[in-house]
Amino acid sequence: MKKHTVIFEPAGKTTEVNDGVTLLEAAARAGAGLDSICGGSGICGKCRVVVKDGMPALSAPSDTEKKFIRPEEGPVRLACESLIYGDVTVHVPPAAMISRKATRKVSANLNPAVKKYSVKINPPSMQDMGQGDRERLLDALRAQHGLSGLSLDFNILKGLQKTLRDSLWEVTASVWMGREIIRLEPSVSGTAYGLAVDIGTTTVAAYLCDLVSGNILDTFSATNPQASHGEDVMSRITFAMTNSDGLSVMQGEIRECLNGIIKETGLSPEDIMDMTVVCNTVMHHILLGIDPAGIGAAPFVQSVRRSLYVKARELGININGSSYIHVLPTASGFIGADSAGVLIALRPYNQDKKVLIIDVGTNGEILIGDRNGVYSASCATGPAFEGERIKYGMRAFAGAIERVWIDAETKEPSLEIIGNVRARGICGSGIIDAVAGLYRAGIIDKSGRLRLEPLRANGLPHTERLRLDAEGRPEFVLAWKEQTETGTDITITQADVRAVQLAKAALYAGTKLLMRRMGIEKIDRIILAGAFGSYINKKSALVIGMLPECAPEDISAAGNAAGEGAVLALLDTEKREEAEREVLKLRHLEISIDPDFQEEFLSAMDIPHR
Repeated sequence: MKKHTVIFEPAGKTTEVNDGVTLLEAAARAGAGLDSICGGSGICGKCRVVVKDGMPALSAPSDTEKKFIRPEEGPVRLACESLIYGDVTVHVPPAAMISRKATRKVSANLNPAVKKYSVKINPPSMQDMGQGDRERLLDALRAQHGLSGLSLDFNILKGLQKTLRDSLWEVTASVWMGREIIRLEPSVSGTAYGLAVDIGTTTVAAYLCDLVSGNILDTFSATNPQASHGEDVMSRITFAMTNSDGLSVMQGEIRECLNGIIKETGLSPEDIMDMTVVCNTVMHHILLGIDPAGIGAAPFVQSVRRSLYVKARELGININGSSYIHVLPTASGFIGADSAGVLIALRPYNQDKKVLIIDVGTNGEILIGDRNGVYSASCATGPAFEGERIKYGMRAFAGAIERVWIDAETKEPSLEIIGNVRARGICGSGIIDAVAGLYRAGIIDKSGRLRLEPLRANGLPHTERLRLDAEGRPEFVLAWKEQTETGTDITITQADVRAVQLAKAALYAGTKLLMRRMGIEKIDRIILAGAFGSYINKKSALVIGMLPECAPEDISAAGNAAGEGAVLALLDTEKREEAEREVLKLRHLEISIDPDFQEEFLSAMDIPHR
């Protein structure tokens, strides 16, 4: 089959693909950093690219594209809908690029799994032929560094003779966990890199670390390509169960996603010698190629609970092939290795006060506890907080409305837009602000209804921003078309409000059930984990009833705590043991079968709640 060359500007990334591959798939292979909120299902319209050369090589615009792209926009295509049949060059605009945000340096004890040792080896001679090359290497490491009982990865053994002779019998050995040689370099080398990865249902985040200095060198983010099979974990389980190749397809997608990130680091794969992974339990099983069907039905049991070490080559992950990937332990079917990462990053088991930790994502994980014990629960919040299924939703990059204030008297909104540019849409933090502002201004009522009559009935001033759309449904205009980059009004619709209500009700109900199980009525401190949690306005979250009652000064954000836990486990093997120990102590509540969940959920649908 003929190969076609695809060039992505301005990154200068190039790849070759077969007929019928989409531009979105090609971008992932090339590591071009093209974002897609819906993972290629054609429902978000965010993966816009400008075709610079080769438009005839692409399939004709689909009906889906015609819904999102106006003819006057020029040679703009949706990458997920554009099939490639020839050479093509496209430009990825800034608004469609995956955001790479700097992360703070993690304070960790530096004790990585992979350490490097340079040795000089006595070469054989006609008078000294009693040992093989393997034994000479092991003797040298024992004599010069006190390392005993080592084994060699078989791939290293196969190339051992050539490596030793080319290096004139002076090499650097990379040793994993003090047990196994996973790399030999024919020189003195002190560099070693590792990758800590957080595989979310919607987003994959990765942290490139220097295993010698302990520094985080770079961060990477990509959309989980499995999102095209469904937005939540249950839909992924269903896809695996209803398609004979469903599991292998999704495993291949996450493998290619990770390999795309590895390529984007710019390093030789051989230089990345360790990798840690956190993820929810369904993502965990898919990554490992384990059937997740058992998680989807009572009693919701995973195939493996404890942490795992797997050779990278067995999973097809393109780091050093002899290296191991460490997957942190899972607590239950819906409390995964990501919660293990949160545990070792925030350590609620060392606190005197009752701490509530909420990792806000497509699947919300809840942890409550102190030094007397930690309880856990999970709830399906859906992707509303990440911009999906919101009419003008988008990720938090340039052009996204991230803060909203609505004047209670005039009903006029004030907006804060990422990048100080014209608005293109609204991201999760802005959506929460908008719903809270609409409620405080009396534009939506306690049930979440967005309508004209309450304003008039209560003698409140009318605003032209509150109107009916073309189908007669109410909406509120945040930004007029003259203020936007897209040339269309950006609105909050009734469906948007309902999506936020569903998400926040799931979190609140899960939290209240867990508090009831623990016999407590008050939380002393709330920590919002997850990258999104850092941007939530805590007062807005309290107004809409997303969180239990707590003083705003006792609410803080921890960033991507799961990813931070992955970094800690990468840099310090003792953290791996701590994760294993604390996960086994967790007391889990399966709220989906709790008889009180439905009542709590329905009560929590009100704003703030019933």
